[in-house]
Amino acid sequence: MPHTLIIVSFILITFIILTWLIPAGEFDRNLFNGRQVVVPGTYHHVAPKPQGLMELFTAPIKGMMSASQIIALVLLIGGAFGIVTKTGAINAGLAGVLATTRKNPAIKRFIIPIIMFLFSLAGASFGMAEEVMVFILITIPLAIAMGYDSLTGVAMPFIGAASGFAGAFSNPFTIGIAQGISEIPIFSGWEYRIVIWLVLMTAAILFVMFYARRIEKNPERSLVYEIDRKRDLTAYHSAEDLALTLKRKIVLVIFFVSIIMLIVGVNVWDWYINEIAGLFLAMALLTALVYRLNSNIAIGAFLEGARDMMTAAFVIGLTRGMLIIATDGKIIDTILAGIAGTMGHFPKVVSVQMMFVFQGFMNFFVPSGSGQAALTMPLMAPLADLIGITRQTAVLAFQLGDGLFTNIFPTSGVTMGVLAIANIPYDKWVRFMIPLSVIFLILGCLLLIPPVLLFIYH
Repeated sequence: MPHTLIIVSFILITFIILTWLIPAGEFDRNLFNGRQVVVPGTYHHVAPKPQGLMELFTAPIKGMMSASQIIALVLLIGGAFGIVTKTGAINAGLAGVLATTRKNPAIKRFIIPIIMFLFSLAGASFGMAEEVMVFILITIPLAIAMGYDSLTGVAMPFIGAASGFAGAFSNPFTIGIAQGISEIPIFSGWEYRIVIWLVLMTAAILFVMFYARRIEKNPERSLVYEIDRKRDLTAYHSAEDLALTLKRKIVLVIFFVSIIMLIVGVNVWDWYINEIAGLFLAMALLTALVYRLNSNIAIGAFLEGARDMMTAAFVIGLTRGMLIIATDGKIIDTILAGIAGTMGHFPKVVSVQMMFVFQGFMNFFVPSGSGQAALTMPLMAPLADLIGITRQTAVLAFQLGDGLFTNIFPTSGVTMGVLAIANIPYDKWVRFMIPLSVIFLILGCLLLIPPVLLFIYH
């Protein structure tokens, strides 16, 4: 399988070709709560603007400039974790967890569901997405040390948060924007969304636990068996590194306090990238001071940690470049208008399923929940009125379509960034995710039926 950067570059070229094949067009847009949203019924053809070689070679720098905050966050988080890792505190803490599970094996069974529940709750409440990258560096060694593999380590936070994001009951970045555009009360309909969240979270936890149990019984069945064998896990075999000294205990306290502040800051104080980056820089500095790391050693650890994130940084920049190509080539609105125009000719139950699949399809081109809401909901809300379903149901179709498929699309900067950090090839991830994606697709279709048939979801 080609390197992740080659895959992303190939898709970028494909987007260039599509700008020559798909007619250019666009909707008029109005400003709504600080966002440009489309005006229904205003689609019109515009002069073609096919992208060429110059746009191909400038897309990476444009993408990096557009995603500069996220790229900087990834590099700074990598550097901060480099310092924390240098102290050996994380390895010692994981060793303590493993020692506890050996003494009481029953505890081990609850680690995966507890971790996934917490991340799913974060995704459902405040829309955790990019923040997952912070935890990948912890859950991978934990999963491997417990006898699982790195896919399990990625799945615990990433799939956990994704199941919550798709079944969110108060996500301001998706539900808040979509309901605002649809002119229905913000966060209304939360009762049924909690049911959806519980269903999706349970499905995700059972899937990951089934996979982990299979790998535990036979490690060679892991899709990343050879990759994990080459990972540097020597720290787990050193008695000195495993000693949970007082200084390491203090470092772990600093780390967990930082995580709590992250959750509270994002959920209560409206923190975003700048504040999160500042939090982890403060954590790194305090860790170095408490552990009394030599300044040169601390800087070296920081740079080494940031260097490990370089691939993720380039991948995020290139995926953002794809969206720039599609936007500059004027093809996104054409795709949107073409598909949306066919939905009103089918029965209501079929139409809402088409809305769901359509939103999942659009997520390939616009892998941003808030961006997709601003693009599609001005059309989907009045379309719901025409075909006889509630606008609340249209928002739900958007929410499920946006949340259930983004973790498998290579155009998602978060997905590809997580895989780059974890050093997991994209083809391995797709093979792992296909069964769960099918399960999510079936559940999404089924969960959309009651609101349509009963017409009670307003």
